[in-house]
Amino acid sequence: MTVVGNPIAAALTGGSLPESTSLQSRRWKLLAANYSIRGIYLDLRSYNNRSPQRIKCSNVEVPEKFKRDSTYVDRRGKLRSFNRKKLSRKRCGGLRGRGWKFGSGFIDGIFPVLSPIAQKILELVEKEADSDRIWSVLDTLPRTHSTWDDIVNVAVQLRLNKNWDKILVLCHWILHGSSFKPDVLSYNLMIDAFGQKLQHMKAEETYLELLQARCIPTEVTYALMLRAYCASGLFAKAEAVFFEMRKCGLPPSSVVYNAYIEGLIKGGNSKKAIELYRRMKQERCEPTTDTYTMLINLYGKANKSYMSLKVFNEMRTQKIKPNICTYTALTNAFARDGQCEKAEETFELLQEAGLEPDVYAYNALMEAYSRAGFPYGAAEIFSLMQHMGCEPDRASYNIMVDAYGRAGLVEDAEGVFMQLKQLGMTPTMKSYMLLLSAYAKAGNISKSEEFVNEMIDSGVKPDTYVMNSMLNLYGRLGKFEKMEQVLSAMEDKPSVAADISTYNILINVYGRAGYFEKMEQLFNSLGDRNMKPDVVTWTSRLGAYSRKKQYNVCLEVFEEMIDAGCFPDGGTAKVLLSSCSNEDQIEQVTTILRTMHKDVNTGINIEGK
Repeated sequence: MTVVGNPIAAALTGGSLPESTSLQSRRWKLLAANYSIRGIYLDLRSYNNRSPQRIKCSNVEVPEKFKRDSTYVDRRGKLRSFNRKKLSRKRCGGLRGRGWKFGSGFIDGIFPVLSPIAQKILELVEKEADSDRIWSVLDTLPRTHSTWDDIVNVAVQLRLNKNWDKILVLCHWILHGSSFKPDVLSYNLMIDAFGQKLQHMKAEETYLELLQARCIPTEVTYALMLRAYCASGLFAKAEAVFFEMRKCGLPPSSVVYNAYIEGLIKGGNSKKAIELYRRMKQERCEPTTDTYTMLINLYGKANKSYMSLKVFNEMRTQKIKPNICTYTALTNAFARDGQCEKAEETFELLQEAGLEPDVYAYNALMEAYSRAGFPYGAAEIFSLMQHMGCEPDRASYNIMVDAYGRAGLVEDAEGVFMQLKQLGMTPTMKSYMLLLSAYAKAGNISKSEEFVNEMIDSGVKPDTYVMNSMLNLYGRLGKFEKMEQVLSAMEDKPSVAADISTYNILINVYGRAGYFEKMEQLFNSLGDRNMKPDVVTWTSRLGAYSRKKQYNVCLEVFEEMIDAGCFPDGGTAKVLLSSCSNEDQIEQVTTILRTMHKDVNTGINIEGK
C-alpha cells in the first residue's frame, strides 16, 4: 500500500506500509490420549528392563499436523482432562493505556502488538547507528496519543529484546528532544537500562532527575534501583533504598521484595536473599508465585532439591498457584540431583494443572535423564518434544550432546553436534565444551586436539575452561610434558589466564602421581599468584596423602585448612576418613567431624524456616 500525503509515515516506512501485521505464535501441544509412540511413556522403574534400542534425534520425523485432544493418560493409567484453551503464557494483546509493569520480561504477562508505524520505528531504532538520525526522524512524528502509545510499545519491545542502548536513545529523545512531557515510565525504563548495563551511578542520576522533574517515584522505580545496586554488588545502598521507601510512607510491596531478592540472588548473596524472604513473611507481605519460583531456583542451584520441594509444598499450602516457570524450576532442581523419576512426576503435575509444556520444561526433563545416566531416556524426551510440536532450541541439542558424552557415546554426541550446525544454529562455547568433554572422558587426545584446532579455525577462541579441560586430559593420561606446555601457554596469554581451577587440576594430578614435592610447590605458590585455596584445593592435597595412608600428615593438612578459614564439605570428610588405617583413627576423625558440624557452618545456610 503506497503512502500518499503522509510525509511522516513515508520517512519511517520508505514510502510504503505493510498491509497487515500480526504476531505469529506457536501453540505448544500437550500429551493427548490415544497417541502412542514406542517408549513415549517413560517409567524409570522399568527402564533398565527395556531393550537397548538407540533413539537418535536425527531420525525423528515431525508430523505436519497433530490433532490435539483434551484428555491424556497419566503414568498411573488414569484418564485425565484439561482445558487446552488455557495458555501457560499469554501472548498478544494491546498495551495502550496499560503502562509498564516491572517483571521478568513480560509486560502484564502480554507481549506488545506494534502498529505499522511502531514497527517501522522499531526497525529504524534497531538498525540506525546514528542517534542524531533517529532523533531527526522521530521529530517528524505528530504529538498525539497514538504516537505516544507507539513510542511506549517500541520501548517495551526493545526491553523484551534486551536492547538497552537503544532504549536509552529513545528515552533520551523523550526526555530531552521531544515536546512530550516525561513521566515516571520514561525514567523507569532508563533506570532499568542503566541497571542492566551495571551503570549504577547513571541510574542514580536518572533517579535524581526524576525527582527534579517533580515525578513521584513508584514501587517500580524503587524495585529497579534495588536491582541496579544489587547487580553492582552495592548491597548497603540497596538496603538504603528500603529505608527511603519507608521514610516516604511507601511500605515495600511484593514487587519490591521480589526485585530485591532477584538482585541478591544474581549478585551471589544467597544467604541475604533467604533472610529477606523471612523478613518479607514477618512483615506480612504475602509472597507471590515469582517469589516462590526464585526460591525454588535458588535451592535447586545449590543442589538442595529437597528444599525446593519444601518451598513448592509451602506455596501450595498458601494457595498460591504455581505457573509453568515454577514447575520448570522444580523439574530443574530434581534434574541437577539426577532424580529423573521425581522430575518426571513434576512434569506430569505441570500437565495436570492444565499447562502446556514449553521448550524449557522439556529441556529440564531431558537434563534429568542426562544427569542420571540415561541418554536414551533424554533422546525419547527429545523425540516427544518434536512430536508435540515444540521446536527444540540450541540448549536442547547441547543437553543431548552432554547426555551422550556422559555415557561415553562419543559418536552419538558428534552426530547431535553436527545436526545442530546443519540446522543453521551457531554452536556456542558451551556446545564446543560439551563435545570436548566427551572426547576427554573417552581419553581421546588426538580427537580433542583436532577439535580445539577446529574451534580456533571457526573463529571461536578457547577460554580458560577449554585449556583446563586439555590440562586435565593430559594429566589424567600421564602426559606431563604436554600438560606443562599448556600451563606455560596459559601463563603467557591473559585471555586464557590460569585460575584456581587450573591449579586444583595440577595439584590433583601431581598428588595422584605421587609427586608430593611438586604438589607442595604449587600449593605454596598460590599466595604469590594472588589466589586463595578453596575447598577443592585442600581436598586434592589431602587426597594425595590419604592414598598413602599418611594419617598424621592428613590431620595436619586438615588443621591448616580450618585455620585458613576454609570449611570442609562432604568430599573432604570422605577423603579424611579414607586415610584411616584402624578403628581408633576412624573414631577420632568421626568425632572431629561431628564437633565441626555442630559448631561451624560448613556450607550455605539455606534453611526453610
